[in-house]
Amino acid sequence: MNRTDPVTERVLIAGAGPVGLVAAANLVRHGIPVTVFEGGANLSTESRASTFHPPTLDMLADLDVARPLIAQGLIAPKFQYRNRRDGLIAQFDFGDIADQTRHPFRLQCEQSKLTRIICDKLRGDPNFEIAFSTPIRAVTQDSDSVTVTVERDGKSETHSYRWLIGADGARSDVRRSLDIEFEGFTWPDRYLVVSTPFDFHGVIPGLTTVSYVADPVRWHFLLQTSTLWRVMFRIAAEESDELALSAEFVEALMAEIVPGIDRYEVAHTTLYRVHQRVAKTFRRRRAFLIGDAAHVNNPLGGMGMNGGIHDAMNLTERLAEVWRGNKPESELDRFDQQRRLVTKEYVERQSIQNKRNLEAADNEFRDLLQRTAADPALTRDYLLRVSMIGSLRRAELLG
Repeated sequence: MNRTDPVTERVLIAGAGPVGLVAAANLVRHGIPVTVFEGGANLSTESRASTFHPPTLDMLADLDVARPLIAQGLIAPKFQYRNRRDGLIAQFDFGDIADQTRHPFRLQCEQSKLTRIICDKLRGDPNFEIAFSTPIRAVTQDSDSVTVTVERDGKSETHSYRWLIGADGARSDVRRSLDIEFEGFTWPDRYLVVSTPFDFHGVIPGLTTVSYVADPVRWHFLLQTSTLWRVMFRIAAEESDELALSAEFVEALMAEIVPGIDRYEVAHTTLYRVHQRVAKTFRRRRAFLIGDAAHVNNPLGGMGMNGGIHDAMNLTERLAEVWRGNKPESELDRFDQQRRLVTKEYVERQSIQNKRNLEAADNEFRDLLQRTAADPALTRDYLLRVSMIGSLRRAELLG
């Protein structure tokens, strides 16, 4: 490649979502200069992911952003499983693994709050710059740089950087330009999320802020944030998008939650398709994929964004060592080895199992949960897995 423009001595990050900005924050913490190119005109205001797991909060605390995030969210120390016939099946408390984390709870908080906290913290730091309305359209590489083609103000520009981190989402232009296959499948059913200010605590005795309700036909789960409840339903393949989003259909679904209550104030609804895909590699020479650009999964268990933040921290810790000359570039291969295998072994497998469990037609899942909740050793192992502490330990074992 013949390069005519000088190489900018910075790391370029594509995407200013929570994963991209965590990567930026950790590099800046290590004194590494960072530029973020975001395709949108501003930081996204979409709620999207809203669960932060214990080890993720530990990582955010190291970046000095956990405390303000916790102040804006809702602490969820417990979660539970129910079904329509038996009611409460089992309940779990993250306090049982308090010796393994500084934050023995889930935090329910919209991801858009984290991006603003990070941007506010980094604003004015000479090692941080961000450009909006600047999507990356193409990527090329040579032995010592990555050159990107971007759109800005209706014009095409090229810029060269030492390294590129693609955190630009499931439709990643970085991944496409690197010609990396996105292996996996799309579920035939879809998920409908209904947000409501209704107080479910007042009508469901013993309800926790996160509650999964199993049913072979129409499972749902309830998740409380600081301002709203989010209720997720499975929408079958034969049910059209138009039907699923109709007011009558939404009312009928909500009426199934609590017998005798058939009217809810609905703040908004979102219908989306669900994918299980993992990129064939997370590294191609001087470019990397993290977060949804590298892997997507169904949201049951809240592992998508958290796994992406774990990607970001794993990669940037290694990149900082290479940038300073403390380790060779081969150190970066460990990021791909660890995070891709862990994604396949833990995040993808666990999220698929979470979905199948809620849809189970027999009592096997109920009985397993009750045995697990009754045995302290099984409870501890289960909490380490669903909190994602287990996946981080597995990554460490991969060397």
